[in-house]
Parts: sequence; C-alpha cells; structure tokens
Amino acid sequence: MGQPEQRAEGGVGPFTTRLTWDLSGGGSAVWESRLARRRGVLAVRPPGAAAGGHSRADAVAVTRLARLNVIAAVAFVIGGALFAAGAAVAQFGSGDATECASIYFAGGLFFNTGGYVSLLQVINAPRHAVGVGGEGRLVTLPWRWWSYEPMRVDWLGVFVLFAGTLVFAVALLDSFLQGLSVQRVNRLIWAPDVVGCVLFLVSGQLALAEVCHGRPRVRPRDLGWWIVAVNQLGSVLFMLSALAAFTRPATGSLVNADLANWGTLAGALCFSLGGLLQLFEHP
Repeated sequence: MGQPEQRAEGGVGPFTTRLTWDLSGGGSAVWESRLARRRGVLAVRPPGAAAGGHSRADAVAVTRLARLNVIAAVAFVIGGALFAAGAAVAQFGSGDATECASIYFAGGLFFNTGGYVSLLQVINAPRHAVGVGGEGRLVTLPWRWWSYEPMRVDWLGVFVLFAGTLVFAVALLDSFLQGLSVQRVNRLIWAPDVVGCVLFLVSGQLALAEVCHGRPRVRPRDLGWWIVAVNQLGSVLFMLSALAAFTRPATGSLVNADLANWGTLAGALCFSLGGLLQLFEHP
C-alpha cells in the first residue's frame, strides 16, 4: 500500500496551520493546529464524503489538554479580574498607589501563570502523524517543560504572549519604587508596559493567523476565533491605556489618566472573558 500524500492547505508566511493527507485508500485526513492542541482531534473524511468523523488523541493527551486548558483559562479570568479591580481603584480613588500596585501585581502573577501554562499546552499537544494503514492520527509525545519551535505559529504566538507577561511583571515590580523622577518613571514603568503591550498585540496577530489559516477574517461560528478576537481587543485597549499613561516631563501628569484607567479596565475584562470562553474550548 502506498504512502498517503501530504500537502499544505493553510498558513501564513513560513507557518503551516492546516495540513491535508490524501489517504492511499481514498478519502483524506485534515489536521488543524488549534483544533489538535485545544480539542485533541484530527478530522478524517472517508472517500466521497464532504465530512467525516474524527481521530482523537489518546487518554493521556486528552487529560493533559483538559487540565492545562482549565488552569490557563482560570488564570486569565482571575488575572483579568484583578487588573480590572486595580484600574477601578485607581480611577475612583478609593486606594493609594501602593494598593493599586499590589492588586496589579497579583493580577500579573496570574497572567504569568496563564501564559506559561498555555505554552505547556502547545509543547505537549498531540502531534499529527499518518498510520501505517494510511489512517490519519494524533500521537502523544513524552511530557516536556520546555521546547524551542519558532517555526510553529502556535508555539511562537504563545511564547510571545508569555514573554509579554514577563515584561509586564518588570513594570509591575518597578511600580512599587518610591520617589522616582518623571524620567525614571517613564523608563522603568512606562517603557516596559508599552513593550509588553506590543508583545501582546504580536501574539494576538499570530493567533489570528493560526485560527484563520492566513489572512485575518471574521469567523463567527468558530469559538476559537471569538477567543482570539476578544483577547486581541483586550491587547488593543491595553496599548491605548499604556500610551495614555505616559508621564509628561514638563508637568509630571499623565497624558490622559481617565483613558489609562478605563483602557486597562476594559482590556482586562476582555482577557477575563477570553479565559471564560476558553473553558468551553476543551477536548
């Protein structure tokens, strides 16, 4: 029996997000990166059929994906809620700067957790393979805590997200410093905040490319698209908030304190909503 023929179906640039195998016995097997790593399935279509069943990952992979998905989702829900609470405290003046910084820092820890667990989910997701009999399937690899796979769009997108959470952590730690000059505030707090927002935006764009298999477009029936779109909206709001939080050297005041606080609050709620939706995108 001949080997199944593999051909790329979708992607952007050097990244492949969808593969189709023309099986030697007829029909096809379709792998999509997000579908495989989030739900642990690979579509198998019999000859002459427009749609078919699914080849599912084994119990070990499904258990991994389910646990990691819940941890990451809950971490983003709580982290977003804490960021929203910190912004509300800052906007309505019910606490001092240290209290706001403490709430933000706690939220940042949950964002760090969600980012790393999301990376673990990508690293340990079942990989696509083709069986000896020509049947598409998913293979579970040994558990790993780290990998370096920059040519995978899902790995790169989540790695950039995790890096963004770490940069945010730098800004959040520096926000506890007292007696800083305006120049040092902008250098130690504002600049890392902007860098973190840029990384979040890049991560969101990569996630859109993955879920859309190329050029971003609206996919209202795809839960994965809604999760990515809501998170990207949160990233945009975070960036607007960060730009508005620049401290003017001449006056020592923010460019727009209201926009900084409300942008953070709305963006944080987007990430909480994205985490909540992620709970439904499970194996």
